[in-house]
Amino acid sequence: MSMSSELNLSVSTSPHLRSKENVPNAMRDVAVSLLPVSAVSIYWFGLNALFLIVLCMATALLTEVVFRKMLNRRSKRFDGSSLVTGLLIALCFTVNTSWWTAVIATVIGVGIAKELMGGIGWNLFNPALFGRVSVVIFAPLLLNEVNIAFKPLGFSLSTVDVVTQATPLALLKYGSGLPSLSSLFLSFPGGALGETSALALIAGGAYLIYRKHIRWQTPVSIIATVFVIALLLDSGRLGIAAPLYHIFSGGVLLGAIFMATDWVTSPITTKGKIIFGVSVGILIMVFRLFLAPVEGTAFSILIMNAFVPYIDRATKRPRFGEVAATAKMAPGVSQPVQRSV
Repeated sequence: MSMSSELNLSVSTSPHLRSKENVPNAMRDVAVSLLPVSAVSIYWFGLNALFLIVLCMATALLTEVVFRKMLNRRSKRFDGSSLVTGLLIALCFTVNTSWWTAVIATVIGVGIAKELMGGIGWNLFNPALFGRVSVVIFAPLLLNEVNIAFKPLGFSLSTVDVVTQATPLALLKYGSGLPSLSSLFLSFPGGALGETSALALIAGGAYLIYRKHIRWQTPVSIIATVFVIALLLDSGRLGIAAPLYHIFSGGVLLGAIFMATDWVTSPITTKGKIIFGVSVGILIMVFRLFLAPVEGTAFSILIMNAFVPYIDRATKRPRFGEVAATAKMAPGVSQPVQRSV
């Protein structure tokens, strides 16, 4: 029998291992995981919250289309990533945020942090947090003039009295007038839309872990680090309750579960995820205890996003089939010979 008749090889290009999972399905699951906290925010803030969410999502989608056209980038199949980014940006804002501020943040997040960096999978910083923090940084330089120009166009769809109260994080800073822990855990109308229910955020995170879109190491590392530091350095006023107030307020859960676990801007290895999470937790408490606590979670995650390539390099996985080098004495050789597979 000839060699050609014995071998019947099928040649194909990589990848050879395939999965039913894809970006659209993953984005759908992330959107589903954010439905509980979105529903709670709409319950408390009504049409204003719904309008802010729809506005950011629509702006994100339009920004993606426009920037791809400007960059002459071949149109790709709709993957839903821009809509999820828009939803996350909306959840980072309070309900009384002006619509033009939300639009500017969304354009910066999707257009600059994502599309200008090469599109999905190429961004160094989390797009939602990048957009949110950008309007904080540029507010004194740009937004003051924009606010003056657009102020006549401002409107409110419904009356919301709860927006006049201080946020839980501000109350925590001054140590007075704090709501009960049970209220913060279940549902409380303070802070950003994404801070209205710790339970809703945890439920969303559990769903993402169940669907294997995120791993527990990063969020647990962040939360545990915040808990320990708050217990050691900020428990004088509230005792054992202080760490829980820090975790349930100020966007820690939103950031730990949905931002720090971003597939593109977080470490790949298990050890790297823990290092990343602990570092973010430390930075959050540095902001809260020694600096301005506003947007401390967002700044902490963005700072550590810049170090992700170095963390991955320091904790890189061994190559497939690679084993540690072993020393073996060759016959007639006085020095060991290093061998590896």
